[in-house]
Amino acid sequence: MTYNQNGQSGEQSNHQFEKSLNEWIKAEQKTLEFIQVIGNLWFEQSVELILFRRQLLDRGAHSILHKHSYSENIIGFKLDVADSLKLAKAIYKADVAPARIDIGRLNKEWTEERGKYKDEHEFIHDKLNYLIGVEPRSTKTQDVVLYGFGRIGRLAARQLIAEAGDGSRLRLRAIVTRSKKPEDLYKRVSLFRKDSVHGNFNGIAVEDIENQKMIVNGHHIHMISANAPEEIDYESYGIKDALIIDNTGVWRDREGLERHLKAKGAKQVLLTAPGKGDIPNIVYGVNQNSEAWTLSEEPVVSAASCTTNAIVPALSALENEYGIDNGHVETIHSYTNDQNLLDNQHKKNRRGRAAPLNMVITDTGAAKAAVKAIPSLEGKLTANAVRVPTPNVSLAILSLNLNKAVTLDELNDFIRKTSLQGTLIEQIRYGTSNELVSSDVIGDSCASVYDSKATKVGENGKQVVLYLWYDNEFGYTSQVIRLAKHISKVKSYRYY
Repeated sequence: MTYNQNGQSGEQSNHQFEKSLNEWIKAEQKTLEFIQVIGNLWFEQSVELILFRRQLLDRGAHSILHKHSYSENIIGFKLDVADSLKLAKAIYKADVAPARIDIGRLNKEWTEERGKYKDEHEFIHDKLNYLIGVEPRSTKTQDVVLYGFGRIGRLAARQLIAEAGDGSRLRLRAIVTRSKKPEDLYKRVSLFRKDSVHGNFNGIAVEDIENQKMIVNGHHIHMISANAPEEIDYESYGIKDALIIDNTGVWRDREGLERHLKAKGAKQVLLTAPGKGDIPNIVYGVNQNSEAWTLSEEPVVSAASCTTNAIVPALSALENEYGIDNGHVETIHSYTNDQNLLDNQHKKNRRGRAAPLNMVITDTGAAKAAVKAIPSLEGKLTANAVRVPTPNVSLAILSLNLNKAVTLDELNDFIRKTSLQGTLIEQIRYGTSNELVSSDVIGDSCASVYDSKATKVGENGKQVVLYLWYDNEFGYTSQVIRLAKHISKVKSYRYY
């Protein structure tokens, strides 16, 4: 009998191969059944299952299996998809109100505590008791209009459709653009369907030229042409009390944005850029519940910027735990549409040079914006930015001096716990890979991904450098949608 370099015989090697393959096939079969239950929960009961804040709806078997395997990096052991299936079936049988439930957390707790329970049904009734047999947290539906259909507008449309479920929460009713050419609808729908960065839309989107609509997964969305927001009559399209999500960036002050409210059928405005003056600038997860405002009653609300959303959650956590004496934020930001493809005149210094060919130093209001969300940081931060030749995903480098000394392990453990429990679990993802690069973060719904392998702590324990990756398009858009649900009071229950 011959043996390979690992000391195995050919027969042993074949047995190992067959065993591993059979285990994988069984896991795939369980995952396909799990996918069916995920869909049933969502469309029949408005219960969305996620896994450590990662979306499971519309995800393939291999993607879901990878998420279960990757959990070892976060919680110390792999999760079994067979357990997720078992728990999902128990949730389906229980009378659970519409909710967003982290099956990753439930699976972890089931793995650690199953000896305390008779079966998975008893476990689910114990863990989700406050969700069972109760009225929905919200029965309201909210009409939404996207004013503008650029990078953020198209991603927001995708997310609103993906999260629509049975249509009982946010409803995308219309999209407003300047174009009045009927043939332009083809181009806009094509750009919605196919995206060079984020890939193809996972669904069906067709144009209705005669009625000037885009029909997406059964949603009839009016495509409205207008040169000024106040000239639109939304009510004529059956739209009432609409939340207008302005993603054009044309107006950032109250006077300009309140022009939207002069349109019939418009009720409130959400700006996807930093607002000027006294407009509330909100980083969801940090200051949406501030005593300074009641957001559902504010006529205009700003979702701040992508960079502000990326840095404020981590800054808030560090300020509360250790205190920040001072620091600097440097943003390595992907180029954007406001830069030139080739060298040409530009109103901003340096931005006129070809974006795909140059690193370009520019200014950023991230430090001032962070202070609006965390007033205790007033006068403590400086910030700058460098635009780089990548189309998406940026990196914020926080160089901070803390008031309390901390070790590298303590700091990483604190951020890991912050990402798993508390108020920032949708905003901060804990990264563990020492191979992480920017393209790995494309499509991540968190406001930022904390790179634990890159973190530095100085000898005195107070000087720290944190690296926060963020999808400046999709991650930011996800924050905008979370804020939209909050101010519209259409959020479901949560089990994170």
